[in-house]
Amino acid sequence: MKLIQAIIKPFKQSDVRDALAELGVTGMTVTDVKGFGRQKGHTELYRGAEYVVDFLPKLKVEVAVSDDMMQPVVDAIQSAANSGRIGDGKIFVTNIEAAVRIRTGETADAAL
Repeated sequence: MKLIQAIIKPFKQSDVRDALAELGVTGMTVTDVKGFGRQKGHTELYRGAEYVVDFLPKLKVEVAVSDDMMQPVVDAIQSAANSGRIGDGKIFVTNIEAAVRIRTGETADAAL
């Protein structure tokens, strides 16, 4: 099992959700986060004064999938979240040691 974490631009949420639904992904967790990468924020003008926005708003999408679904899910997220501009985000894939569905006690892939 794999945990896929994607940091994406907020306006790409529906595109990513639709792309994952087409693959049959049945659940995901989405969290509002802030951060920066190479772009290191940006400068904005508000009422004539400049100020630096260090942390940009992003979304963190987390999806747990079976090993064989990992690459199609990563490809779908990358395709849907790509705007071709700096700050499109990152995708991280980690192993899941165990998973348990609380309601039924199912484990491993059955819990996903």
